[in-house]
Amino acid sequence: MISGKFAITTHILTLLTKFPNDFLSSEFIAGSINLNPVLVRKEIANLKSHRLVESKEGKNGGTKLTVDPSSITLKAIFEMTFETINLGYAKNTPNPECPVGKKINQNLSNLYTDINRKISLQLEDITLEDFSNQF
Repeated sequence: MISGKFAITTHILTLLTKFPNDFLSSEFIAGSINLNPVLVRKEIANLKSHRLVESKEGKNGGTKLTVDPSSITLKAIFEMTFETINLGYAKNTPNPECPVGKKINQNLSNLYTDINRKISLQLEDITLEDFSNQF
């Protein structure tokens, strides 16, 4: 199902791009997103696991971008936050005797595959630097 992870992660990375020489605190980032710092730290942990950021603790601690923003695409960010978009299926198993029910999940699956292909194509040409330059 869709969540705000892509938006949160993109916001974090855009902030880090705008302040390339600074370690930004999770509180500062959370203030920009208007989100609980715990949720920000969770997304930062994901970014650290992908080696896009480094963090340091302490009074002057925070998080800093470790990659060139021109080297990462929004497609890569999307794939870090979701493997695919899935808009979901009905909670109940559709009636296999119904002309719609017997094919609805397969048709939705095909639609979701097409949506993901189109999203990937659109995002693969936009770098974090390109996106950050809009601000």
